[in-house]
Amino acid sequence: MSTKYRLSWLQLFGVVAFALVVYTSLMLPDQLERMRTGHWFTEHFVGYFIASLIICLGWRRRFLVASGLTVAAVVLEGLQALTPNHSPNLLSVLGGASGAWLAALIVEAFKVAANRGKSASS
Repeated sequence: MSTKYRLSWLQLFGVVAFALVVYTSLMLPDQLERMRTGHWFTEHFVGYFIASLIICLGWRRRFLVASGLTVAAVVLEGLQALTPNHSPNLLSVLGGASGAWLAALIVEAFKVAANRGKSASS
C-alpha cells in the first residue's frame, strides 16, 4: 500500500467513531437501551458532535463529512423502524444533524484562524 492512500490515525478513529454511531443506533443491547435518558435530541446531538469532531479532524472536506453524517442520521432513524425495540424520531435526526454540522463548523473555524495566524506572522 502506498503512502498516498494510507489512512492516518485520526482517519481510523473517525471510521471507528462512525461505526459506533451505527452500532448504537441499530444494535444497542436491551440492557444499555434501558439506561437511555429519553432526551433523544441531546443524546444524538452529543453522539454525532463527538463523531463528527473526530472525523473532521482527520478529513479535509469537513462540510462533506457533516452532509454525510446528516444523511446517515436520516437513514439510521429510518432503519430503526425495522427493529422491534426502536422507533424513528424526527428530533433524533435534528439532534444528530445539528451536532455534526456544529462540529464541522468549529473545526473549520479553527482551521481558518490557524491559517490567518500563520499568514499574519509571516
